[in-house]
Amino acid sequence: MLSEPDCRPDSSRLFSWPTRVYWEDTDAGGVVYHAQYVAFMERARSEWLRAHGHGQATLRDLHGTVFAVRAMRIDFRAPARLDDALQVGVVLRECRRASAVFVQEIRRDGDLLVDAEVRVAALSAADFRPQAIPDALFAQLKSLETSAE
Repeated sequence: MLSEPDCRPDSSRLFSWPTRVYWEDTDAGGVVYHAQYVAFMERARSEWLRAHGHGQATLRDLHGTVFAVRAMRIDFRAPARLDDALQVGVVLRECRRASAVFVQEIRRDGDLLVDAEVRVAALSAADFRPQAIPDALFAQLKSLETSAE
């Protein structure tokens, strides 16, 4: 059984979002297809933002901002398989004026399967051009930076 997500904004622990591996996530051998880990991490980052009061619609409607992945480094260490219960972790390592770097990991029963560094760029929701993160949002994100160690 999956545990509840640790999505307390004041928690000093790694934010963790549970997910389960389904048939649609796997190849013919029942092993998670490599691109599916990217989707798992995207959902966890979205839930991290939501836990801090900034769902995707809020970012777009109130701040005129969307985030897009600019770069990603992924290390695949061990495979996940059909029916595995996974925990997808998120830590904001660095927030700059127009970008942020997240450190993410995917674990099964505490064992590290995948770790990644994801750089996202702030874009205008109106025209998808790069923009500075709005001041109030930037201040909040800056306060959430955490050492990934």
